[in-house]
Amino acid sequence: MKKGIALLLSLTLCIGLFSGCSSTAQNEPGDTPPTATQPVGGSAPVEVKIWHDGDEAIMQTIADQVNSQLEEDGITVTFEKKTDMPSQLKLYGNDPANGPDMYFYAHDVLGTFVAMDILAPLTDVIDTDSVLAKALSLTVEAGQLDETQYLLPVYFETLVFIYNKDLWEGDIPTTTEDLYDYMAAHTDTAAGTYAVVNQHTNAYNVSPFINGFGGYVISEDGMPGLNDPKTIEAAEYNKKFAALESDGDYNTVTTLFNEGKAAAIIGGPWLTSGIEAAGIDYGIVSLADIKLPNGNGMAPFSGIQGAGVLKIALPDKKEAIAKVLTAMASPEVGVALATKSGCAPANSKSYEDEQVASNEMIAAIQKTASTARPMPNIPEMNVMWSPAESMFVAINKNGEDVAKAAADAQAAAEQAIADMQ
Repeated sequence: MKKGIALLLSLTLCIGLFSGCSSTAQNEPGDTPPTATQPVGGSAPVEVKIWHDGDEAIMQTIADQVNSQLEEDGITVTFEKKTDMPSQLKLYGNDPANGPDMYFYAHDVLGTFVAMDILAPLTDVIDTDSVLAKALSLTVEAGQLDETQYLLPVYFETLVFIYNKDLWEGDIPTTTEDLYDYMAAHTDTAAGTYAVVNQHTNAYNVSPFINGFGGYVISEDGMPGLNDPKTIEAAEYNKKFAALESDGDYNTVTTLFNEGKAAAIIGGPWLTSGIEAAGIDYGIVSLADIKLPNGNGMAPFSGIQGAGVLKIALPDKKEAIAKVLTAMASPEVGVALATKSGCAPANSKSYEDEQVASNEMIAAIQKTASTARPMPNIPEMNVMWSPAESMFVAINKNGEDVAKAAADAQAAAEQAIADMQ
């Protein structure tokens, strides 16, 4: 297991690339982290230290909201940015003097942290049934491992269909077959112009097909599913789309869309700052609205960002941490994240706010939650990205037989998991 954890810590997590929501909020005057103030009633102030590896402006938005709610309790949260969170928590997760009280990070690394034996179940701190009663089920599920809730979901991201209103002709198709027909009629690979572009060698971006067909990258019990019949069916179906989608790497597809050489792109909120900088008038459609041949809506992976609690913090700060978690789960935090940073809240009540509901990106992400799947959060998932990418490179770039590519990738994945032991 030690060898496995060390291997996991050396890997870059896929969703960590996309944790900035749709824009970078600017700190307003006075938005510096406050210091703990004397609470009403005279009890000693408490500081709750939270490590993160995300967008500083997003963390500041959360801190401002939580600290405002807990001011009278004398509780202050402070966020500290730590590069390579898994390694940092491996070093300091059991160190009361130097470690944090909580952490804020993507859900897909949860299994690695649980394996370190540093996290407290949230049920040891709060009534999760009550605090998470309004959280979207997708986000709650993402924070569970072995039926235990370890992560409090705060916001989430997933893939959507983004199109250039000046280039797209007519309505967005509601089926993948109609979408393919449109792509075939409006793509000129020789001229370098495309109807739709997508990172078709990345399992995250192919996930709308994999999950929608009933396939899987890895099961809950850690068994790879790259050669599962449904995964193979999805890969075979996706192949014809990939043939019309350019090279497929991140820089290529984003450049094509931002330069007006592609009418649409499958991506997420992390793309919008570049799209807006390019001056593109764009629209957004939920992938759940585009049906596969089996009648299912496209079902992308989703990444959930949230907070966990370290065991070492509970003896001295359990009551304060409970209040912090409750405040983080509030609709007010969700509204602030949506309006200031373009993040899709985990709390369903946040969408009742008029400004949140009118945000096209956030509305599309919320709708996609009906079909999206949380990325697996077990440790074994972290070694699946490479074999899965090799599989889709073989199929979508090199033209290899789908069944053979799947068998080779399955063998590589099984070996990678065996090497973790």
